[in-house]
Amino acid sequence: MRVKTTNHFFLRSLIVIAVLTITAHAQATLSTAQQSRIDSVVADTLKATGAPGASIAVVRDGKIVYERAYGSGRLTPATPAATSMRYSIGSVSKQFTATAILLLAEEKRLTLDDKVSKWLPNLTRANEVTIRQLLSMTAGYQDYWPHDYVFTAMRNPIAPQGVLEQWARKPLDFDPGTKWQYSNTNYIIAGLIVEKASGMKFFDFLRKRIFQPLGMTSVYDADEAPLGEKDAQGHLRNALGPLRAAPKEAKGWLFAAGQLAMTAHDLALWNISVIEQKILQPSSYRTMQTTVLLKNGLPTRYGLGVNAGMANGRRLISHGGAVSGYLTANHIYPDDRAAIVVFVNIYPGAAGPDGQIAAGISRVLFEPTNTGNSSILEQARRIFIGLQQGKVDRAVFSANANDYFSEEVVADFAASLGPLGAPTEFVQTGEVLRGGMTIRSFRIRCGNRTVSLSTQTWPDGKIEQFMVEQAE
Repeated sequence: MRVKTTNHFFLRSLIVIAVLTITAHAQATLSTAQQSRIDSVVADTLKATGAPGASIAVVRDGKIVYERAYGSGRLTPATPAATSMRYSIGSVSKQFTATAILLLAEEKRLTLDDKVSKWLPNLTRANEVTIRQLLSMTAGYQDYWPHDYVFTAMRNPIAPQGVLEQWARKPLDFDPGTKWQYSNTNYIIAGLIVEKASGMKFFDFLRKRIFQPLGMTSVYDADEAPLGEKDAQGHLRNALGPLRAAPKEAKGWLFAAGQLAMTAHDLALWNISVIEQKILQPSSYRTMQTTVLLKNGLPTRYGLGVNAGMANGRRLISHGGAVSGYLTANHIYPDDRAAIVVFVNIYPGAAGPDGQIAAGISRVLFEPTNTGNSSILEQARRIFIGLQQGKVDRAVFSANANDYFSEEVVADFAASLGPLGAPTEFVQTGEVLRGGMTIRSFRIRCGNRTVSLSTQTWPDGKIEQFMVEQAE
């Protein structure tokens, strides 16, 4: 299954790094206005991408605060989406496989630095590749499913060992630990190691050690059989054609690389367990969520079964999933005790609706209120409107800022911003200290255009900078 990664974590400026730091500790609720905005984000994305339906769950302060399904759960027969519907989560399954390995490591039944040869000696260079390298995608085993469709062989059942016979006995794509390359084959190997070390079937191990303790009652083994009629139907689109039912991968092809299906609610329960560190010891979570380094010292931005990075100044542990007919985005913000689950029932055939929805929800979830800053907001708005008209209140600016606002600069502000019309939205999005000043960021919407504003203010209230740019 193709991985849906989120590697655009790295930040554009200190303002972005500091976005939302003015927010007080998040309360475990969403306002009616926030819920409405989330609904709009999902509806707009489904309309723009042509995806039939979606299911979401939002965690705030370690609790599920919003769940909703949208659009169509099944086209034949026509069935509205429902939160009770299960979706295949694809490669998001990999963090469960990694957790199983870490549980066994805590019990001294294996170690992350065990060579694969200890468990599966007949694989290529198994005496050189470690379990850690399997889980971190640095092993070198060739990916058996880089395709975005169900290829011919996948229509027939196979044993997981059969996948390894065909792909894990080929020459490695690179020396272990020297490169990062996404490979589903690594996780087929890892799943079989779990079975050998535990003496249990892989799915049974997950059910006993993870799903049952967390109350994840909806979890289904989609490697055994397709989802049922009460679950979300997977769809695809060929080129720009109509929506069609997506074919199902035959038994054995998904296994520990992508076999799980569940409701958004149950994946949110898992996310809460990660936030609260319920299943593993703290040291194991730290290992799982720390980016692995290559032998040359370069970071991979990938831990063990998860992307490990930053988004808008927040630590983000994430992974995407894509199997035939389904897309998943799973974002966990451990330090903020928040998480976002997005399921969409189309793949391939839509331009990343899962990621677009997750990004939109994160903006709603983390956007600060302006309580206590109304005077600051009003001053910035007043200055902005004045500049749209070619006017500058020079009394509020420092000497440097007044020098910056030359006749040419003021004329450019007026000529480019004036035609946009009066602001319909003016929101503060961040605040940080730097260089002895308070640096603030704002999002401004005028009609159909959105711009960003950054200001720098001295303790005496004089404004050192007032910069407007095209919003990202």
